[in-house]
Amino acid sequence: MKGDAVPPDEGAPPQVLALAKVVARLRAEIADLEGVAATTAVLERAKGVVMARTGLSADAAYELLTERGTRGGRTLLEECWLVLGQVGPGPGAVVPQGPPSSPLSLEDVEHPEPASRYAAGQRPVLTRLAEGLAEAGGAGDVAELLRAVLGGPAAVDGVMIYSRNPAGSLDLAGHAGVEETLAERWRHVPPLSGIAAFEALASGHPVWLEEPDLDARRYLLIGDPPERWPSRAWLPAPAHGPARVAVGFLRTTPDRFDADTRTLLGRAVRLCGALLRTAGEPEGAAPGADADAVESVQRILDVLSGPAVLLTPLRSRSGEIEDYRIDAAAPGSVDVAGRRGKELVGRRVLETYPTVSGGALWQGYADTLATGAVYEGEPFTYQEVGAGFPQESVYSVRATRLDGRLVVSWIRHDTSEREVRRLADMQRLGNLGWAVWNLTEDTVVWSDQVYTIFGRDPAEGPIGLEELPRHVLAEDRARLGEALHRLLGGGQRAADQPFRITTAQGVRHLRIVVEARVDAEGTPVEVHGFFQDLSALRDAELALRESERAVLVQRGMLQAEHALAARLQDTLLPVPEQSVELAGLCVDVAYVTSDSGVNVGGDWYSAIELPDGCGLFVVGDVAGHGLAAVGTMAQLRFTAKGMTITGSPLTAVLRRLNHLLLHSGPGPSATATMVMARYHPEDRSLAWARAGHLPPLLIREDRATYLPQPEGALLGAAFDSVYGQASVDLRPGDDLLLYTDGLVEEPGEELGAGLDRLADTARGLLRDGYGETLARTLAALRVGNRDDICVLHLHVPDD
Repeated sequence: MKGDAVPPDEGAPPQVLALAKVVARLRAEIADLEGVAATTAVLERAKGVVMARTGLSADAAYELLTERGTRGGRTLLEECWLVLGQVGPGPGAVVPQGPPSSPLSLEDVEHPEPASRYAAGQRPVLTRLAEGLAEAGGAGDVAELLRAVLGGPAAVDGVMIYSRNPAGSLDLAGHAGVEETLAERWRHVPPLSGIAAFEALASGHPVWLEEPDLDARRYLLIGDPPERWPSRAWLPAPAHGPARVAVGFLRTTPDRFDADTRTLLGRAVRLCGALLRTAGEPEGAAPGADADAVESVQRILDVLSGPAVLLTPLRSRSGEIEDYRIDAAAPGSVDVAGRRGKELVGRRVLETYPTVSGGALWQGYADTLATGAVYEGEPFTYQEVGAGFPQESVYSVRATRLDGRLVVSWIRHDTSEREVRRLADMQRLGNLGWAVWNLTEDTVVWSDQVYTIFGRDPAEGPIGLEELPRHVLAEDRARLGEALHRLLGGGQRAADQPFRITTAQGVRHLRIVVEARVDAEGTPVEVHGFFQDLSALRDAELALRESERAVLVQRGMLQAEHALAARLQDTLLPVPEQSVELAGLCVDVAYVTSDSGVNVGGDWYSAIELPDGCGLFVVGDVAGHGLAAVGTMAQLRFTAKGMTITGSPLTAVLRRLNHLLLHSGPGPSATATMVMARYHPEDRSLAWARAGHLPPLLIREDRATYLPQPEGALLGAAFDSVYGQASVDLRPGDDLLLYTDGLVEEPGEELGAGLDRLADTARGLLRDGYGETLARTLAALRVGNRDDICVLHLHVPDD
């Protein structure tokens, strides 16, 4: 909106007034630029039409338009509109071209002949580019236009336009086809060697990069890495004098730039020359000798060690100074945002230090420009924002006039104070402090942290080197005294010795690291170094040692318990090496411990012949591992055998075992699963009962089925558990498996899947002739088992 700005009150703070002036200036500049852009767009479009038709350069096309307008009594703008009215809309229009050796006349432009040395595909490309330039408003629009027009004919995927500032660096003026993160990383390119864009500007000729590996060794490639853009080209934009703008064309294909493509890219850059020259001129830059003067000042500032800048005043139309622009900067110059040296060139003072407007420094600058007297201001406090919080810094500034500009230098006084605070923080966080002993003057200086480490009142003063061993524990006194004697005697230049002292808070473990400075004769004259409190580290080491010792003791106890449990298990549960005959059945037994091997488990079996000729077969699984599980297993095994031998029914045995576990002692009772079977050889009948155990597997005539389960809860679960009994008549050739859950269970798998797998595997092994070793073969197939496995295989022989 125009005319709606309300001027601030004259009584407003100087900073507000300065900001209002900046906004007003920007609005005026925008209005001027809009008018210039409207005229420039028409002129550039008309020049582009003439260049596309005739092959003339931009300057020659401009002269031709001017001459033709003068002949016809028309203004340049009227002549441009007349030429634009002759542009045909058809894409197939013939765009003639005269021979390069003879310049075209006005009549040639009005009535061109159908002759051309362009490739047929380039004519509409340049025509579209010329028409698009009429709408382009800056380098960014030019980059987008170049990528859109040249993307197909020249396979251009990205465009980057750089302008060279007075300090010699390159600033990214526009880009297209390049993501913002990459553009931001390459927005400013310092004047370094080995950059193709600088080479193109210096030589005035294009640089074609078509071999990524070789180019990566020769140049610092803008738009990393080499494989991102296999082929690149950097072309200087035509200019009066040295080129200031370089256009980069980036392609994702590894193809070389052929002759037609090189010609097309060159003419496209020439067509955009006027707009690009505008992008390459820094705002308010002085041409000719003035620019050379700025470069001379920059060369002088480059060798300065401290901060200094060259400021150019920026005045309003009334002549009032509104701001200053930094045209040159020494390497040691740093602003609030951390920009350093030549990164400041082109920026304004109110952008970098916005609160100086209206103050004594601002007035001092104006007085120096007006009178030429050197300005040397008093130290002042400037508040800046760094890392998200305000900080105050104290500066002293000097300024002198140089050809209508200001050379400004400054000193920051609070730098040493900050370093002191940082050193104190480092000593406190690292729990160390420095010390200096001047042997010639017999003086000692300690930092505050050393007094804290020693638990010593600063009023008592520091301790000399000779006195130091007297404050050390008697066990460490000799070693510390010997180290200091070698240091002071000239035998060695440095010492690093741990020692202990006693404070009000207890014994502290300290470390002293010192070195000696000697005179020309090698006699120590000064000793400096630091003390460090290592008490926390020593406490951590002692705690770690105690923890390691406890772990070793616990490991020994576990190993001893494991060995004892394993011996008990082997004694209580012997496993025959081959199948045996028992009560008319062939019995095969397998017992495999888990692969973890940390503790022995509670799986067990029993296979005996009873006094009446029947066979008793039992498989059980006690919950848990270790000695407790082995003890419960032995208790259940012997009790079950004893009760069955005395004639107790299977269900009565399970009830007694359940009560036995429930009354085994204080605390939670042990639990176990169990399956018992009593085989009568005279009629081949098998009576069996279970307590929470998996059902037996019967394999008959190549069919595997699980026996229907009678009622029976887990042993040790409840006093009122009920146990039932079932029976089955076995036939010659039948096979029956009693087993524990380690044979079928897999983590994350349903139990039914494991039971189906066992049935299929057992039937297949019997079919393949593994009848005599079925139990041991099934156990051996369970590689990586996480639980113990116990298998009892009963086979009914044929008659």
